[in-house]
Amino acid sequence: MAVLSLTHAVRRFSNAVPVVGIEHVQLAMPPGEEHAARAFYSGVLGIPEVPKPPTLAKRGGAWFENEVVKIHLGVERDFRSARKAHPALLVTDLVGLIEWLKVHDTDIIDDEPLENYRRIYVSDPFGNRYMSQTPLVTALS
Repeated sequence: MAVLSLTHAVRRFSNAVPVVGIEHVQLAMPPGEEHAARAFYSGVLGIPEVPKPPTLAKRGGAWFENEVVKIHLGVERDFRSARKAHPALLVTDLVGLIEWLKVHDTDIIDDEPLENYRRIYVSDPFGNRYMSQTPLVTALS
């Protein structure tokens, strides 16, 4: 009987509160490496750093945000990089990004196109995996 009640409650809750988007993505980073985060996220990817709220700033890490992308890096003392899980960043000029990444000595792994997207994988300085992709129509124009 308790299982039926729990199942009913979960179904009722999920119908009442729809998910409408992702506000930000948070990844981990090792302690004391904020300079490397700034060099990659602001310097290479061009995502500006924004101040963390004072109550969170004391924990370390860094936040990078623009009008459409929010990537937050939080410090983990026993850090392990995300090598499989990854955010996928949508870009309008993948070829230009690839050239820019090469200038900054960033390793690039080309991937098979999927569902009309050309895709590459890169890692941040801490080994966290990222996918960058662009619609094939944009890649060919």
